[in-house]
Amino acid sequence: MLAGQAEPISRRTLRLRYLQRRWRVLFAGVQRDLRSNEMGQIVACAMIGAFVGAITDYLHLLVDLAHKLAFNLPKHVTLSMGTATDHWRLIFVPAIGGLILGVGAWIVRRYRAGEIVDPVEANALFGGRMSLFDSIRLTTMTVISNASGASLGMEAGYSQLGAAVFSRFGRQFRLRREDQRIFVTAGAAAAIAAAFNAPLAGAFYGFELILGSYMPRALAPVAVASVCATLTQQALNKPQPLFDMTGPVVLDTRSYGLFLLMGILAAGVSIVAMQAVTWAERGLRALEVPDWLRPFVGGVVLSFIAWEFPQVLGSGHGAIQYHFNMHWALLPLAALLVAKLVASAISVGSGFRGGLFSSSLFLGTLFGGVFAQCLAPFVPGVAAQEHAFLLVGMGTIAAAIVGAPLTMVFLVLEATGDFPVTLGVLTGVITATTIVRLTFGYSFSTWRFHVRGLGIRGAHDVGWISDLTVARMMRSDPKVVRSDMSLRALRAKYPPGATKSVYAVDPDGRYVGVIDMLTVHNPQIDDVVDFTVVADLAGMKSVFLLPSENVRTALARFDQTQTEALPVLSARADPRVVGYLTEAYALRRYTQELERRRAAELGDENLFSLGQKPGH
Repeated sequence: MLAGQAEPISRRTLRLRYLQRRWRVLFAGVQRDLRSNEMGQIVACAMIGAFVGAITDYLHLLVDLAHKLAFNLPKHVTLSMGTATDHWRLIFVPAIGGLILGVGAWIVRRYRAGEIVDPVEANALFGGRMSLFDSIRLTTMTVISNASGASLGMEAGYSQLGAAVFSRFGRQFRLRREDQRIFVTAGAAAAIAAAFNAPLAGAFYGFELILGSYMPRALAPVAVASVCATLTQQALNKPQPLFDMTGPVVLDTRSYGLFLLMGILAAGVSIVAMQAVTWAERGLRALEVPDWLRPFVGGVVLSFIAWEFPQVLGSGHGAIQYHFNMHWALLPLAALLVAKLVASAISVGSGFRGGLFSSSLFLGTLFGGVFAQCLAPFVPGVAAQEHAFLLVGMGTIAAAIVGAPLTMVFLVLEATGDFPVTLGVLTGVITATTIVRLTFGYSFSTWRFHVRGLGIRGAHDVGWISDLTVARMMRSDPKVVRSDMSLRALRAKYPPGATKSVYAVDPDGRYVGVIDMLTVHNPQIDDVVDFTVVADLAGMKSVFLLPSENVRTALARFDQTQTEALPVLSARADPRVVGYLTEAYALRRYTQELERRRAAELGDENLFSLGQKPGH
C-alpha cells in the first residue's frame, strides 16, 4: 500500500455502518411518533409495566430469601410473623445490617453527594425527571434495610425503581413534560399494583400520591401499566394476598357510627406516628452520633424492641395475616401497637431505607384490634365483628399516614371483595384523612419534605415555575445609553413619546441605573440639559433581574419596586444589560401557563395557546 493511501474499508464495516444509520433513522422516527402518539404511549406503558412487575416480584423474592438466611426462618414463615425467629440472631442482624448500610451510604456520598429525588418530588419540581442510577442505589439500600429486619416496607424501593424505569424511557423518547409526569406515575403505580396484587389500588396510588390529581389523559397509561404489572407478577409467582380470611366478614350496619369514632382516634395515632420519626431523628442528633453510624445505633435499639416483640421486624405482611388468624388479649395487643410504632420511627429516623406503607397497614390492623377489644365489654356484638374492625383500622391508619385514601379503600375491596366492609373502611378513612389534613396538614411523604425544608404539599407540578425563567420571557433589545452622554443628546436621540425609560451603562458597559424619560423631557430642567449627563439622573441601580430567576421571583420584584419594567443583567459580578422585562408581560405569561396546565388536566391541551411571540 502506498504511503498516505487510506486503508480500504471492509464490506462488514460498511454493513455495520449502514445498519447503524438505519437504526438511528428508525429510532428518530419512533421517538418523533411516540412523542405525539397517545396510543403508542399506552402500548409502551403496557410493556414497561410488565417489566416493572417482573422486577418487583424478583425483589420480593430476594428480600424473602435474605430474611430466611439472616434470621434462620423456616420455608413458609415470614419474618414479621415473629413465630419462628432465632432470638439470638435478633441481637446482631439488625445492628450489622445497619452498619453495612451506614458505611455503604458514607462511601457512596463521597463520590455522589446530594439527595435522591423520589417520584413525588420528581413530578412536583422536575417535570418527571429521575436518575435511574440513584434510584437503583436507593432500591439497593432499601433491600439491605429490609434484609436487616428494619421495621419498614419495600414499597418505597419498588415505586422508586418502577418510576425511574418509566422516567428513563420517557427521557429517552423526549416526552413532553406532562407525559413524562404521567409515565413516572405509571411506573410507581405498576410497582405497587404488583407488590399487592391490586391493580386498582396501584393505579389510585399513582393518581393520589405521585401525580397529585386525576387526569383523564393519565387514566389509560396508569391503569394499563398497573394491570400488566399485576398479570406479570401473577404469571411469575403464585399470587400472595395481603391477607386471606375464611368465610364472610361479619358486620352490623350499626357499627358505621363506631367507624367514625375510630377515624377520629386514628387521626391522632397517625399524627403521632409521623411526628415520632422526627423525634427519633432529633434524639439521635442529640447523641452526636456520626451519620454513618446512626443505622447501627438504630439497629441496636430495634434488636432490644424485637427481643420482646419480634413482630415489629419487617414490613408486617405476615403479621397482618397472623392477627387475622389469632386472637390476642388487649394488653399484649396494645403493647405491640406501641412497639411497632416506635420501631418504625426508629428505623426511619436512624437512616434505614424504606416506607411506611406496609408498616401503616400493620399498625392499623393492631389499632383496629385494640379499638374493638376496648369496646367489646360495652357494645354488644363487637367481638363477633373483630375482622371488620381490623380491616377498617388497617385502611384508616394507612390512609392517614400515607395520604392516599382511595388507594386504601380499593386495597381492602380487592383483597376482600366485600362491599359493606369497604363502605366501613371508607367511613373511617374519610374521617381520619380529613382531620389529619385540617389539623396536621401533611401526609408522611409531604411531612418528610417539610422537615427537609422543601415546601411541597403534594405532587402537583410547581416545577414549571422554575422553568419559566426571566431569560425565556425578556426582550433582548433594551435601549442602552452611556452614562457620560449629555441630557440634550439623550433628548435628541429619544424624543418625547419614543420610550418610557432607557438604561445607563458606564464606558465599560456596566449597568449604572435606569433613566426615566419623563424626567429627561421635563421643561423645568431645560436650563441645565447642557451641563447634566445621564449618570446624574440614573436611579434604581440595585433593582434588576437575572436571566436565571423565575417568573415568581420576577413578579415579587415588580411588586416590591412598584415599577412597570426592570432591566435584566448578565450577572451580579458582571452587570451588563442583556434585556428587560415588563410586569404586564410576566403576568400574562404566568396566567397563560396556569390556564394551559389546567386545560391539559381536563384533557383539552389546545384550549389555550402560548404561541404568541413576546410583546410588551
